[in-house]
Amino acid sequence: MSKLTTAAKRVLLGRPFRSDSLGHTLLPKRIALPVFASDAMSSVAYAPEEIFLVLSAAGVTAYLYAPWVGLAVAFVMAVVVASYRQNVHAYPSGGGDYEVATTNLGPTAGLTVGSALLVDYVLTVAVSISSAASNIGSAIPFVATHKVLFAVVAIAVLTAMNLRGVRESGTTFAVPTYAFIAGMFIMLGWGLVRIFVLDEELRAESAGFGLNAEHEHLYGLAFAFLVARAFSSGCAALTGVEAISNGVPAFRKPKSRNAATTLLLLGTIAIVLLMGIIILAQKIGVVYAHNVADLTGAPSDYHQKTLIAQLAETVFEGFPIGFFFITTVTALILVLAANTAFNGFPVLGSILAQDRYLPRQLHTRGDRLAFSNGILFLSGAAIAFVVLFGAEVTKLIQLYIVGVFVSFVLSQTGMLRHWTRLLRTETDPAQRARMKRSRVINAVGLSATGAVLVIVLITKFFAGAYIAIFTMVAIFVVMKLIRRHYDSVARELDEHEWDGVLPSRSHSIVLVSRLHLPTRRALAYARASRPDTLEAVTVNVDEADTRALVREWENSDITVPLKVIESPYREITKPVLDYVKRVRKDAPRDVVTVFIPEYVVGRWWEQVLHNQSALRLKGRLLFEPGVMVTSVPWQLSSSARLKTPGVVNAPGAFRRGYEDRT
Repeated sequence: MSKLTTAAKRVLLGRPFRSDSLGHTLLPKRIALPVFASDAMSSVAYAPEEIFLVLSAAGVTAYLYAPWVGLAVAFVMAVVVASYRQNVHAYPSGGGDYEVATTNLGPTAGLTVGSALLVDYVLTVAVSISSAASNIGSAIPFVATHKVLFAVVAIAVLTAMNLRGVRESGTTFAVPTYAFIAGMFIMLGWGLVRIFVLDEELRAESAGFGLNAEHEHLYGLAFAFLVARAFSSGCAALTGVEAISNGVPAFRKPKSRNAATTLLLLGTIAIVLLMGIIILAQKIGVVYAHNVADLTGAPSDYHQKTLIAQLAETVFEGFPIGFFFITTVTALILVLAANTAFNGFPVLGSILAQDRYLPRQLHTRGDRLAFSNGILFLSGAAIAFVVLFGAEVTKLIQLYIVGVFVSFVLSQTGMLRHWTRLLRTETDPAQRARMKRSRVINAVGLSATGAVLVIVLITKFFAGAYIAIFTMVAIFVVMKLIRRHYDSVARELDEHEWDGVLPSRSHSIVLVSRLHLPTRRALAYARASRPDTLEAVTVNVDEADTRALVREWENSDITVPLKVIESPYREITKPVLDYVKRVRKDAPRDVVTVFIPEYVVGRWWEQVLHNQSALRLKGRLLFEPGVMVTSVPWQLSSSARLKTPGVVNAPGAFRRGYEDRT
């Protein structure tokens, strides 16, 4: 790697960390909360909005059901938080739902959870960033008209920050997350005090608007379906809860207890904010529609602000700083909410790679002890979804939460089997009582999440959830194929015992293009290997050049015979391959070693100008059985700058002959 490339990498990522410094990157609870819980907390910025948006199809009067829908969502969230507190105590290794399902339900269930979570993490990034663009667009019109560009840039910035390592990214994200929590509590508290204590009449800017509802006169099952769909959209507030169970290894000790405490804080804050936003929005008369054209009584140039922006504008009327503060911190928390996925996805990818369901490169850590390959893969997939769906939250959210509730259901089922298995052997009364209590909690969690999953599939399947399901199935199949490949390779390498039979003779071939120093080094190295047969081979691409090479070879002191291979179509690779195959055919028990001189260059653009024929030849020769390929390097002067000895400043270095560098 060139010095310029190394310098650029250090500027972007910082200096590399030693492997034994991994413990120093572990997170205390005050940092773990914004790192892992920002997704679930920030989802309250768009989950209530989606509830109002779905109910608007039945007209303004349907908003009366918003608090009841919110209560149902809050109940499910409380149940899920209580259930996952059992998970983090039982499985603190960081596998989360994947480990729970695999251990208790088998590899197929575990792989189903893994594929569902991978899709959900990608959509978490896409939805959060797209919602951030909408919130910033409420205050800055330029962002509203360039949401895709904003989203792509935001994902790129998040990627760079996470590549620097979890500790630094967590510290960076703590301030905006806590600012969002404080700002939301101040806004909701002050707004509700003005309404219920000071008896002020607060009205949102959209309070006087009407709605051209698509289905204003829905009754019976049709209206129940609409409410169920609003509930399923509101359940987006539950996304991110599972991230803590996947990230337990990133917590400081005691890991399980700290993770469970963080999970409880997350659930409490998210439920309070969710219900506060819904109640305040209903009290100030917010009207929210899919399209501005559906609003009656709105000015022709009216730009619909997000639900949070309308709340802030109404509560902080006459105090614009409050409005801009809420808008800013909401946008920030939504951008940073994607960080939950940037922490969860790479860890899950590493575990799946360790189990040979994903490429092994996803299991290794980068210079900064982050799973760099997983981070890059996640950012690329999220950008693809953002561009494909135009950074529209309403479109993306239809794909959302299917994966997370699939993992919820399988995880709770696995936990039930986990406690049942332990109860068969446990004899201590206190432990049995604790296990039975945990089993009841997980049973309630299974019932609640199972019901939600059914509702989500019924209400969202044709609205876009089928895309997420298809993607999960595709990932599941790909991971199965990857595992089959790794297993096949392992069997191929392990099943056959090494017979220890050595080749009868060694036949060495040195490839020659010109008689220069690299060729002489290759000949010397080949001769040093003491082959039974040694010959030099050149390909006749240009008649004049070949004749000149033959004359020079005959006049030199080289005793190795030079063989010329004809190439009527001016190819190099195929004639060499054909010749090597003939040698192998004539003596099948011989090993053929092909020596290829190569230039070692110091600049990236020099690599483009050299070694192309050598690369093609190596790539083809590697597939030939019984053929060994040896590269013989020749360092050009440009490579000398990359082999400068390290700086020596040890005591007595000057006396031992080292230059004194200070």
